[in-house]
Amino acid sequence: MTGSRDVSGTLGAIEREDPRLCAFLDVWRQEALARLPAAARLPLAGLPFAVKGPTGFRSYAARRLIAAGGVPVGSTSVPGPGTYWKTWGLGAHGRTVNPWRPDRSPGGSSAGSAVAVAADLVTLATGSDGAGSVRIPAAWCGVFGLKTTNGLLPSPDRSGLASAGVLTRTAAQAETYLRCVLDGYEPAAAELPLAAVHSPDLGFADVDPEVAAVVRDAVRRLVAAGVVRLVDSGCELLDPGAVWQAVRDGEVPPHLGDVRRENDRRLDAFFAGTPLLLTPVTPNRPHGHDGPGALFSTSLTCAFNLSGHPAASVPAGFTPDGCPVGLQLVARRGADARLLAMARAVEEALGPVRP
Repeated sequence: MTGSRDVSGTLGAIEREDPRLCAFLDVWRQEALARLPAAARLPLAGLPFAVKGPTGFRSYAARRLIAAGGVPVGSTSVPGPGTYWKTWGLGAHGRTVNPWRPDRSPGGSSAGSAVAVAADLVTLATGSDGAGSVRIPAAWCGVFGLKTTNGLLPSPDRSGLASAGVLTRTAAQAETYLRCVLDGYEPAAAELPLAAVHSPDLGFADVDPEVAAVVRDAVRRLVAAGVVRLVDSGCELLDPGAVWQAVRDGEVPPHLGDVRRENDRRLDAFFAGTPLLLTPVTPNRPHGHDGPGALFSTSLTCAFNLSGHPAASVPAGFTPDGCPVGLQLVARRGADARLLAMARAVEEALGPVRP
């Protein structure tokens, strides 16, 4: 994998574009240029990348990328202090804007990472995903986002909900991340057609009809291209929202523990017979900068933080008002390499997604 521009070019692009996008908290110009000579001799050959938030530089993934010759160019925006909703970002120049619709949020909490990739400032940015924080901004910014299997990579989150993730332009570029951060990573192949189930709402979510229509059309195209074979099965879960909050708070009452165990049972039964689940990433399109109102974008993502399954967001298309929509791919626990192979096949069939 090579960057779309070298480190100097990347720093120049950030300097020009970030006052408008507000994707970065800090830019490490001198440090990045100083790292470049040594990094150029390593496998990533000085690939510029961005890290999520003010502590991203110390993350396990960032350290592994640096050891492989990646050059971190800056930290990306996350929600500001005291924010009770997490699907936006606050950069050094102000609130982070969606590159496709500046009046809308880019999603979060890996907001700046998604924007930096979508605006072609970097080809790779780290993220973390505790309820959808990689997949949601990937969906709303029209890029690829991967949440790894819970526990596959070290995470500072004591609740066990958050796992490391990455945002890139394509699934193939995300393989660079896994090769660097995961010992013994072996790429996988996808045997087509992929047996899959399309669940528009996981049995409980209230999904925007236009978002559902974009995803439904993407699935139809995958079937027509011979990439996906829909099987006669379903995947309906109990609403996991209250369970997620209880786990995050550290105290799960018995009735919510029962909900979590039942959802785990249903997912285990599903993935025992079907390798791929397809859903919208979010039930809603990107909201404005004044907040999401009564709609929560995590409805279709947080179930897999609770269950631990790897999940990815692939660009599926746009709503009529120009908002990107993501198609969520979910695979068996530990099948991260196979999930990336399936995502590559899906991307190739859908082709470049533009409004």
